[in-house]
Amino acid sequence: MRVRRLKITHFRGVAEGSVDFTGHTLLVGGNNIGKSTICEALDLVLGPERLFRRPVVDEHDFHCGRYLDKDGNPIEIRIEATLIDLSDEAHRRFRGHARRWDDKKCSFVDEEPEGVDKADNDGVIWALPLIFIGRYDKDEDDFIGNTFFDHPTGEADALDDELENKLGSGRVPFTRAHKRLCGFVFLRTLRTGSRALSLQRGSLLDSVLRLGGSGSVEMWQDTLGRLQALDPAIGDIAQLKQIRDEIRARMGRFVNLADGDESTGFFASDLTREHVREVVRLFIAAQPGKHLVPFARLGTGSINLLVFALLTFIAELKDRQSVIFAMEEPEIALPPHTQRRVTRFVLAEMGQSIVTSHSPYVIEQFEPTQIVILDRDHDGQLTGKPIDQTAIKPKSFRVERRQFAEAILSRAVLVVEGSTEASLFPVASTVLEENLPSDDYMHLDLAGVTIFNAGGDGAVPRYGATFSALGKLSFGFYDKPNSPLTDDAVKNLANYTQYWESPKKGIEALLLDEMPIVVVRRFLEAVKDRSDYPGEPKYQEAMDEPTALSLALKVLKARKGDAYGYAALLVGHCATAEELPKTIREILTTIHDKLQAVPEDLDAPSLLAPEASAE
Repeated sequence: MRVRRLKITHFRGVAEGSVDFTGHTLLVGGNNIGKSTICEALDLVLGPERLFRRPVVDEHDFHCGRYLDKDGNPIEIRIEATLIDLSDEAHRRFRGHARRWDDKKCSFVDEEPEGVDKADNDGVIWALPLIFIGRYDKDEDDFIGNTFFDHPTGEADALDDELENKLGSGRVPFTRAHKRLCGFVFLRTLRTGSRALSLQRGSLLDSVLRLGGSGSVEMWQDTLGRLQALDPAIGDIAQLKQIRDEIRARMGRFVNLADGDESTGFFASDLTREHVREVVRLFIAAQPGKHLVPFARLGTGSINLLVFALLTFIAELKDRQSVIFAMEEPEIALPPHTQRRVTRFVLAEMGQSIVTSHSPYVIEQFEPTQIVILDRDHDGQLTGKPIDQTAIKPKSFRVERRQFAEAILSRAVLVVEGSTEASLFPVASTVLEENLPSDDYMHLDLAGVTIFNAGGDGAVPRYGATFSALGKLSFGFYDKPNSPLTDDAVKNLANYTQYWESPKKGIEALLLDEMPIVVVRRFLEAVKDRSDYPGEPKYQEAMDEPTALSLALKVLKARKGDAYGYAALLVGHCATAEELPKTIREILTTIHDKLQAVPEDLDAPSLLAPEASAE
């Protein structure tokens, strides 16, 4: 069972919108774009324990905080989820609520003209539509909400009260038992990690206990009995016993207490299941020490790995492929190799994984077709579709996974021909940042610009169409070619937001042609005694300008690329913005100006297939 489509109306930052899932899904986008909102919406529809929080929703869960219209009538939160790949048990349990779904068109066939005749067409499958409805109830002065089967609409069976019947307009509730069959698990970011490892309802430890089999009733009864019958009792501690006796003596003047010493006492808790759930904590002794401490006292990374260990347990208990697993930002406090390991595990062991992330180490584990880029405008209209399969060639993505992952997270991309250019632009950006007012220039890193190494002469043009299709502000810079560009190259270059052709053949020649000789001399003086200095004559202060430029060109060519970084060292010796090469300075300031013209919260990429962009 997996989620195919999620529609959201009037929930948090989303006025209206939908997201399509193709299986395992990575949700990416800028901050506050709606990633966490989608996970929370899924939890409202599918989470077995989520609806037992009181209130189910509150004022801040309504879009712009509006839960009443101008006439004082309630405005509803509506979250619709469509589930497909139903198990045999789900088909049996939910018979009568499933509908025929055209998976190519992403629509129910009974909504189309003559839909009954299309019920057995290719690509038409059974789907289960569910809906969460939440609103403010004026009579109770409280917020209410519940999840329902969204088809068919009719008389509900054995509803708890009239209020819920009214809320669902006759729909049948989708109960906690139904939700458990879906196997939905939601792991929030570590800001709620303490709850994930407690015994509170819906936590990971609670999920392990619940999935592990029967016996929970006896466990709680036995635990509460043991707490009450501690020997010696907590109240027998000398200091507490004295206080207990004083309280009994003084209260006895005003209240008819039971006879004997047991009329007052101290116990470990309220001796209720819920209180024990709140206070019981897992203790762990980690190397090199042997002392047990509450898990929350461990390092952040260790807590995350403990969560990961529980996920492996849950996957086994749920028979792996039956789990719909949502996880927010698994990269928090985890080193890159662990990020990769966690991501690979959930992709291999969970039936459907829905992950949010800002980490390229996580992103690179997903195929392009599994990545959904979210976009939300100022009016709260949310869109999210899988990447158009024609936008990124699978072979290119596999070869350049890390670079594409960083580009997907960026606001803009600068595509260059090689590692020499890729290494010098950040240094030039630093020079500008240090010498221009902050209002006039922002560093590439702070502006959210990634540099993409196209990997060779003539390679820049072919990425123009790629990044244009990904909805990116994209910029290209390439060397003056030996021969005129082909028609295809010219056509691809036109897809860039802006591009530049170097007036020189070779980046080294461009740098030396457009930089003051004083900067070149500083550079040669600084590198002459380096251990990696090439086998060229060392710089002498008495050298004339042509000799110094010739030597610098030989040194730069001998130490190309980012391994030595000599071109970046040369640029780093610019003391002012004016000393930077004119072409490099123009590229960086143009990118800055283009980004300034696009509000940051509106330039989230939109990697939508052409036919989907109209939705």
